[in-house]
Amino acid sequence: MEKITLKIEGMMCPMCEAHMNDAVRNGFDVKKVVSSHKDKQTIILTESKITDEQLKATVEKTGYKLLGITRAPYEKKGILSILKKK
Repeated sequence: MEKITLKIEGMMCPMCEAHMNDAVRNGFDVKKVVSSHKDKQTIILTESKITDEQLKATVEKTGYKLLGITRAPYEKKGILSILKKK
């Protein structure tokens, strides 16, 4: 699974967060998406391949500006994930 963090300019309120979350959910197969207008970011958890170009197009279609993309491997933390590693 991959964690993709988008730095976004233009989200001003919780409704903007919901709008961005809906755009991501409707455009891609994601496990989870969370946006924060205060942190100016959207975090996506996915097992699908999503290109930077696809992400940029989705953000710009909503009327916001994409400032950056960060990718990192993601493993769910918790007691069950510890047991799986053994």
